[in-house]
Formats: sequence, C-alpha cells, structure tokens
Amino acid sequence: MTATTVQNPLLIGSGLPPFDSIQVDHIVPGIATLIDDLTADLEKLESTISPTWAGLVEPLTRIEERLGWSWGIVGHLMGVKNSPELRAAYEAVQPPLVQFATRLGQSKPLYEAFKQLRASADWASFDPAQQRIVESSVREAELSGVGLEGAEKDRFNEIQQSLAELTTKFSNNVLDATKAFSLSLTTPEDVDGLPPSLLALAAQLARDAGEDNATPEAGPWRITLDYPSFGPFMQHSRRRDLREQIYRAFVTRASEGDLDNSPNIEKILGLRHEMANLLGYATFADLSLARKMAPSVEAIDKLMGELRVASHDTAVKELDELQAFAAAKGTPEADSLTHWDIAFWAERIREEKYGLNDEELRPYFPLPQVLDGLFALAHRIFD
Repeated sequence: MTATTVQNPLLIGSGLPPFDSIQVDHIVPGIATLIDDLTADLEKLESTISPTWAGLVEPLTRIEERLGWSWGIVGHLMGVKNSPELRAAYEAVQPPLVQFATRLGQSKPLYEAFKQLRASADWASFDPAQQRIVESSVREAELSGVGLEGAEKDRFNEIQQSLAELTTKFSNNVLDATKAFSLSLTTPEDVDGLPPSLLALAAQLARDAGEDNATPEAGPWRITLDYPSFGPFMQHSRRRDLREQIYRAFVTRASEGDLDNSPNIEKILGLRHEMANLLGYATFADLSLARKMAPSVEAIDKLMGELRVASHDTAVKELDELQAFAAAKGTPEADSLTHWDIAFWAERIREEKYGLNDEELRPYFPLPQVLDGLFALAHRIFD
C-alpha cells in the first residue's frame, strides 16, 4: 500500500471498501489520480500488447477492476449517502471518467488484439468461460463505437456524456422526490396495525426530523417513501386512506414541479435511439438485445404474450381469493380492491392461512446469522 492509497482510500483498488474512512473530499483528487494512473496503464498496454490471455486479458482486467472498484464506491455512496457536497464531487469527476471509459471501450489496439486472440491457435484450448470473455470483449468494443470514425464518433461520444448526465439527474430527482414526502402520524388510530419494528423505525424517523421526544409507544411517528418504511406500512396499516395517500405519493415520485423527470426521460429515449442508429441498430431495444440471450424484440413480445396468457387465470383467481378473504372480514372495499389494498390483504392471508408473521420470525434471523448463512451457501455453490 502506497502513501497515496493511505491518504486516499478510494485508490486501494481491492478488497472490501473502508467506508468508514472514505470522505467526500477524497473523491475529486482520488478519481483524478485514478484516471491518470489507468490512462498510463492503458497506453502501456496498447504499446506492448500481445494477443494472448496473459498479454491482453489479464492486464486489461486489472485496469477494469481498479476502475470498477473505485467508481463503484462513489456510485454506491450516491445512492445511500447522498448530499449536496457528494453530488458536486460526483458531477465534477463524471465527465473525465466517462471520457476515459469511452477511450477504453474504443481502443482499436485492444479490439484488434481480441480478434487476433479469437483467431489464434490458442483459441481451441480455452475453456468456455475464457471464450465467452473474449467474445464479449469483441462485442463490447463494437457496441462502444470502436468502428465509428469522424463526425459519427464525435457525436457518439457526446451522447455518452449527455446520457451520463441525464441518468444522474434522473436518479437525483427520484431521490429528492422520495425525501420530500413524509407522512406524520400522531394518534393511535393512525398507526393501527403497524408492527413494533415499524413503529420503532417511524419514531426514529420522527426524531431525525426534529421530534426529539418521539417514541415507538407514544409517537409521533413519521413514514417515508424509503422502502423499509413504505413497504411494511403498505403491508400492515389498517388505515386504507393513509395507504392510498402514501401509495399515490410513491408511484408519482419525480413527476411534477422542479423534480419532474418527464423531460429527462424524453431526452434519454431520444439519445438512446440516436446512439442505436449510429451503431447500425433500428432501435435501442435492438441494441440492448445485442448483449442478451433473447434473439429479437419480436421474440420478447411473443414470450410476454405467452406469459400473460399462462398467468392471467391464476392472477384472477388470486385476486378473487383476496376479495373473498376481505369480504369475510367485513371490509367495505372487498369488491373493489385496488393497488393500495393488495399488499395489506395478502399479508393478512399469509398470517391466517400459513401462520407466518415477520415480527415473530425476525428474532431468528439477526444480521450476523443471515450473513453467515449467505456466505456458507456461496461456499457450497462455488467451492
């Protein structure tokens, strides 16, 4: 570990990220240094490249892994610890990082070396996983615009930058809209049906919002659109009017005012279509399928139609079962169950029919025990 990586943990490049040591101030200098280092590594690889596994795939993988490790941390923090300072740092380093990623994807020396490796005598000795990596690398270079020249290449690269900015703005708007809404509950009737774990979370959210004396037992309580709050509320709240209110807020996030994502969506769709055309595809859907197993858009439409036919009767039967169960409980909305009713009544059936209750199961699945089980399963599957 160098002095630089000690000073900036974003440059460690391997292992579990030390999130407790990473600060916003690390991002701009860290990513700038990373791009400089990886640019030098890429230029060295291009000048000394050999179309072999050791001479091509291994050094390129080291570049890609370092890039993904550091930038993945920044992207993760944007999702879970977003702040104005973090956004400013992210927006400062995103353009040069996209520029480097585009440069990497459009490297003709790497592209030609991968094609030579695929045509070499070593190809037959590669196992299926190695062959898949090489084939995918050739395809990814082509989808990254390695075959474009002149004005088309310039426009493609402009689109890459614009899409990065727009998708970041889209995500920020959704996050801001999610944070902007909250439901304040003050009476026992407001929290009728809510389990202890949700009451504890709702009281904590109220304290975070300035209600210093909030408790799980006496409130006040705060419900937000973050899923750990929203999901259990939809499952357990007996207040149908409040379920409707929070459901409508959830599904209409970032759809109005300054946070309206409609213009961003239109721009993203237009740029994706233009990018697909530049690469020789009729639509972005066709471009997307170049990386997937499905052979065509028509095949997907056909499969979706078949799934709809196969699942429709079962779905209707399950809805009828929910309505019958709700009617048996004397609820007035039994004949008109809608989106904000489904999770609630499905949970009631699960409790009564199968005796399953999340609150009763919770003590048996503490986080350390779940993680131990998860990693034990991974060892059994992959060792």
